Amino acid sequence: MSTNLSGQGQDRPELQKAIEELAEAGFVGIQLRVNDEQGEWVGSAGVRELGQNAKPLTNGHFRIGSSTKNFVATSVLLLVAEGRIGLDAPADDYLPEFGLDRRITVRMLLQHTSGIFNHTGELYEDGTIVLGVPWQGKEWVDNRFKTYLPEELVRLSLSKPARFAPGAGWSYANTNYVLARLVVEKVTGRPFVEELQRLILGPLGMTGTVAPGPSPEIPEPHNHGYYRYEDVGQERTVDVTRQNPSWVGAGGDMISTTRDLHTYFSAVMGGKLLPAELLAEMRTPEATVGYGLGVFAQETEGGTVFHHNGATMGSAALMYSTPDGSKTLTAGLTWVDDADLSIAPAFQTAQQRFVDAVFCGKLG
Repeated sequence: MSTNLSGQGQDRPELQKAIEELAEAGFVGIQLRVNDEQGEWVGSAGVRELGQNAKPLTNGHFRIGSSTKNFVATSVLLLVAEGRIGLDAPADDYLPEFGLDRRITVRMLLQHTSGIFNHTGELYEDGTIVLGVPWQGKEWVDNRFKTYLPEELVRLSLSKPARFAPGAGWSYANTNYVLARLVVEKVTGRPFVEELQRLILGPLGMTGTVAPGPSPEIPEPHNHGYYRYEDVGQERTVDVTRQNPSWVGAGGDMISTTRDLHTYFSAVMGGKLLPAELLAEMRTPEATVGYGLGVFAQETEGGTVFHHNGATMGSAALMYSTPDGSKTLTAGLTWVDDADLSIAPAFQTAQQRFVDAVFCGKLG
């Protein structure tokens, strides 16, 4: 199924072929939206629910995982623009209750250079794993409606040794964004969901995006995501479309649609939301993995592409754009997840296939 909304009648069989192959590789459902010089193309492959024949929705709601981080970063930068947050001010100035290292700045939170332990667990260079909040296997399934308060997540992180001195390294930690969202709430005196509406969703007319907090609900309509786990020697698969995302918090709890992600990311990259100097700050990558402030910079054969993809139990988002916002790729994927993250290789293949097809002109 593909539709073209630009009136140019463009058929994109290479994109349809790519998503159908990925559905065969193990995804339950895929919805893809491409906006470029050929207009807008929307398609889907796979099924909406396991055991059913209905095709996935092309504008269904889905959990966007870590793509949430870019929304949080943009919100912080918009408050920097309003003079309410200092990008290089100590985070401790805004959140004195945690006793944060005074060297940790707001910028370090957004760039993952704070050194703070990741509350969802850490894998160290020597192979040591230090667990955090449970998010795998039967333990997660049994507790998937449990509510964690952001303050709990922060205190868990701070009870563990820092990975490095503030600013001395790079390490991806969901807790950085839990803290960043708390900064937003502290300086505005309002819930993040209200600031998100004021700063981003309202101005851009986005109606399909939700910051759910501890609510397990997901707006209709939506495709379904699943989780496979072992219980007393038996393999079980459960529908985890409804789940409480407070265990990851601002590190990856939001819900959106491919249309809203396109509207949002093309506006951010196209300079329609942030002042030029703050957009430049967002897009300046650190040297380790090319992470700016809530965004990855990726060099491709077609030039620089900015993105922040995300995945959570049974659901993922892709969100890519050229530097000027004129070409975007947004997608929602659902699958049967498991503790071994078995889908990860196919997810990496999907990202590469789409980038090659859309941004590098490699078809087939």
